[in-house]
Amino acid sequence: MPYSRGAAVSKSPPPLWLFDLDNTLHDASHAIFPAISANMNVYIARVLGANGIPATQAAVDAARLSYWKRYGATLLGMMRHHAVQSAHFLHETHDLTDLAGMMRAERGLGRLLRGLPGRKILLTNAPTRYSTDVLHHLRLARRFAHHIAIEDMHVHRQLRPKPSTLMLRRLLRKHRADPRRCILVEDTLANLRGAKRLGLRTVWVTQYLREACLKRPGYVDVKVKSVRQLGKRLRALGAAR
Repeated sequence: MPYSRGAAVSKSPPPLWLFDLDNTLHDASHAIFPAISANMNVYIARVLGANGIPATQAAVDAARLSYWKRYGATLLGMMRHHAVQSAHFLHETHDLTDLAGMMRAERGLGRLLRGLPGRKILLTNAPTRYSTDVLHHLRLARRFAHHIAIEDMHVHRQLRPKPSTLMLRRLLRKHRADPRRCILVEDTLANLRGAKRLGLRTVWVTQYLREACLKRPGYVDVKVKSVRQLGKRLRALGAAR
């Protein structure tokens, strides 16, 4: 059909952004993750001891790390193997008395998020109270249309945090989002891998990671050091205005 003056020019709909929180929007590795890990160690040692298992440091570390690698969250391993209650675990392990003093983040994140086209959803495996407090200190709460924490990640009455593709599919259906128009911004490769299988575009944020090798895997569309670089990478993500 020939082009005529005044004809409507079709535009791609704006993307839906899914942003992780810890080590994506702020430096959790600086002080917050060590404090949470210490709280987890105390909690796990108490649970192991109550079940007659020697709570050596090696045993505690092995449980915390193996559950995280196997299930995507230490909480799931504690629930499945030790029958702990999720609300109690999350409350105890994320009880941080000086969160404001632990925070480290870049300036300008609010302007960056405001300038990105499309809706933004916070999607974090952290609990609601903690993630709400972090957003408050970052002054970013108003930049997100929705805030999805780990307590919100139940599918068929089962807790399914990232990297669950089942949870992600349900989220996309709820928000009537085409996976091809969604962008997951994350520091955790396992979460990006699962999202890519569903057809989402993926951004890997590496600034706060401590790994020695940060080679971009094939399922990562864009690798950035900082989320502040996203504005310059919109075309590569197919999200240009």
